[in-house]
Amino acid sequence: MNSHALLGVYAFLFGLALGSFMNVCIYRLPRRKSIVYPPSACPYCGERIRFYHNIPLISYLILLGRCKHCGRPIPWHYPAVEALAGWLSLALFIRYGVSYQYVLFLFFIATLVTISFIDLFHQIIPDVLSLSGIAVGWGAVFVTRHISWTDSLIGIVAGGGGLLLIAWAYKGLTGREGMGGGDVKLLAMIGAWLGWRSLPFVVLISSMTGALAGLIFILAAGKGYRVKIPFGPFLSLGTLIFFFFGPQLTRWYFHLLN
Repeated sequence: MNSHALLGVYAFLFGLALGSFMNVCIYRLPRRKSIVYPPSACPYCGERIRFYHNIPLISYLILLGRCKHCGRPIPWHYPAVEALAGWLSLALFIRYGVSYQYVLFLFFIATLVTISFIDLFHQIIPDVLSLSGIAVGWGAVFVTRHISWTDSLIGIVAGGGGLLLIAWAYKGLTGREGMGGGDVKLLAMIGAWLGWRSLPFVVLISSMTGALAGLIFILAAGKGYRVKIPFGPFLSLGTLIFFFFGPQLTRWYFHLLN
């Protein structure tokens, strides 16, 4: 195995470890608990999880997806988040290698995934993630230089302000909340990292996938049109699609028009 392939393995393993920490954030941040203390414990029986029972993916497989002490099932999203973080870390390494871009964009994408699962389970987006993501995103452009600092700043204002106007318009027309302030801050964070030019694509893809998922859920659950679907996961999905495939999809789209 050559050195580049070996570093790729390390990137994947690092992503798995990061995914384990992301699971801690997903569980503790909505409950306003410290993410560093106390050590991890079973959410059912409270028994402390030993380090050899907390190895990303491997421990889940060895334990057959159940707590060693009480036998209750380990939630499905624990291995899912770890595996997703591992593959995303590897994808970033393939694109950027060992670089500042790899580290900074891994922070960005890990934050998106963490936000998505918190919003999915609790329908909230913690300010500690979105607001810190805005600050780090604007600062990161001075290092990565993938966009200008003005594009990032406009992205913050356009992302947050644009979605806020849509939310106000929806509430004015329907009398109901269409989206929360967390979604507004999340799109501002996305604009900080990817610039204002990314926002139309991200909003379009997230709206399409969100509407499709909402329709499927409504038909399956039979709860009518007042069911609340968190928008954060779809904003994150649209962002990941733009980040990895945006230029290719844009070229494909304009090729169809010609």
